[in-house]
Amino acid sequence: MSDGSRIRVLSVDDHPLMREGIAAIVNSRPDMNIVAQAATGAEAVGTYRLHRPDVVLMDLRLPDMSGIDALVRIRAEFADARVIILTTFEGDVEIQRALKAGARGYLLKSSPPDELVQAIRHVHAGKKGIPSHVAAHLAEHMSDEDLTEREVEVLRHVAEGNRNRDIAEKLFISEETVKVHLKHIMDKLGASDRTQAVAIAVRRGIIQL
Repeated sequence: MSDGSRIRVLSVDDHPLMREGIAAIVNSRPDMNIVAQAATGAEAVGTYRLHRPDVVLMDLRLPDMSGIDALVRIRAEFADARVIILTTFEGDVEIQRALKAGARGYLLKSSPPDELVQAIRHVHAGKKGIPSHVAAHLAEHMSDEDLTEREVEVLRHVAEGNRNRDIAEKLFISEETVKVHLKHIMDKLGASDRTQAVAIAVRRGIIQL
């Protein structure tokens, strides 16, 4: 297959080993090849501009910004950019955030190579590249009520080990209000105590530790 008809892929990841592994998988397929690599979000935007790849494989966690922020920047300039988010995290909130920002696919780094290749082909063809197990995980929480910004803020402080009194002081609210927020948080997340609430929120990508 000539280079002109191959799917041109840009790989963005700050781990050289990960980039090498992805390059080996992609370049071993006759219908696609890696045209460029980037290690940061800023580099990803510049490299996209230069090469205009068909598909971008974007790590969610980059040293200078999140992969979602990099995706937003690229799509602000190139509305038709096709980006697949690659990550070790399967939090449904993170997946929703990526899809809302315009990601065409969402893959876990633990996925088998064939799943990665399939996602690249799907996204290149204008379809969504989301494996069934990721889609099922997303559907599981579709009807869940979102935490408000203030509730997420309270939860972050809880995760940092602050007591209700400390949180009240930091957020300029009463201790009673903090307790009300915590009750709502636990109800929405289905948690029995604050420690469990933090654990669920981290797993679902609502907060990062």
